[in-house]
Amino acid sequence: MHVREFIEKNYPEYYSWNHYPADKTAAFCESKGDWGLFSNFAQTPLVVDGVKFYCAESLFQVLKFKDPDARKVIYSIKGQGLKMKAKHFEKTSGARSDWGEIFVDVLKFCIMTKFQQSQAFRDELEKSRGLYIVEDQSTFNKSADTYGAKLTPDGKEYSGPNLMGRLLMELRDSGNLQYRIPGDILSFTDLISQN
Repeated sequence: MHVREFIEKNYPEYYSWNHYPADKTAAFCESKGDWGLFSNFAQTPLVVDGVKFYCAESLFQVLKFKDPDARKVIYSIKGQGLKMKAKHFEKTSGARSDWGEIFVDVLKFCIMTKFQQSQAFRDELEKSRGLYIVEDQSTFNKSADTYGAKLTPDGKEYSGPNLMGRLLMELRDSGNLQYRIPGDILSFTDLISQN
């Protein structure tokens, strides 16, 4: 099943195509660009249960798996290679069997952890007040995927599902993201020796 189908089934409140005026948007694409702290790859170290993660994306990708070998390898990788290695393990050993039912809650947990532990991230969210937040996927060779949106050819608006941007706006505007995650997901004993 595709991520979009998991959202449609398990998180219908986030299943929609949205439009945002480009001139009223805080658009981010990568961690080093404008609004880069909004990226899960931004180097805002997190500590969860005594284990340090170099960014929210690292935490998110580790939580996708139960296989200790997959988790150790993913935990050790820095940068964009992290997602590629996670995709490899999805194909070989498989993600958690309940991943489609929990992944938005896990994403919320990762973003909330970053919010609680990074003053710079909180400041950047505050600075974006009055703007829409969009994960800009305009450079993708395909249509916008579940997490972001693309600039229309006339450059006047962003169009797409924009899950990541929507979660960031929800957090900024409410100061909280509600989530429910399984009790077993935050066990990092398999990573302690690498920490």
